[in-house]
Amino acid sequence: MFGLDPSYPAKKALNIFRENKLSNVIELGAGLGRDSIYFGKNSINLTALDYSEKGLKIIDQKIKKENLTSSISTLKYDVRSKLPFENNSLDACYSHMLYCMALTFDDLTKINNEINRVLKPGGLNIYTVRNTDDGDYQKGTHRGEDLYEIDGFIIHFFSKKTVQNLMNGYKNILLEYFEEGSFPRKLFFVCNKKIS
Repeated sequence: MFGLDPSYPAKKALNIFRENKLSNVIELGAGLGRDSIYFGKNSINLTALDYSEKGLKIIDQKIKKENLTSSISTLKYDVRSKLPFENNSLDACYSHMLYCMALTFDDLTKINNEINRVLKPGGLNIYTVRNTDDGDYQKGTHRGEDLYEIDGFIIHFFSKKTVQNLMNGYKNILLEYFEEGSFPRKLFFVCNKKIS
């Protein structure tokens, strides 16, 4: 989630984008931009969206430093709002651990529907989430559904059933288990294709 090097999911997503000849991508919850910069350096036209103005300023500085102003733009965005893009206008959406933030299943359904709206037919929604095998699952204070507050952060943990329940309008292409960090966090890498 943090660091300077691109994440494993970003590397995997880039390969999928290349295989499918996709280049017009949005990243939801871009954080400090480590994956955004990686995509921009690899010929992906990216709009990096995040709610944090501070985070977006850091990404903008990196964009200028790396001379990627023609590849990457940033935009402040609250994931509970309508996406500021036209219907059927984007090749793909990427988000690393955004779905496992303090979002209810109803919130996630709305986000998923918005992503579906802006994707072109056959477009891809790639996201990662911490899963119910994670060592933090069911620790901390339960906040409903599979949401737990740990050290002031609310995390939504996903079962395979939760992933399947978010498939409305999509066909699953890939569901892969992976680990990240020294803890390690246990996650799913999900790649869904918009049904034409």
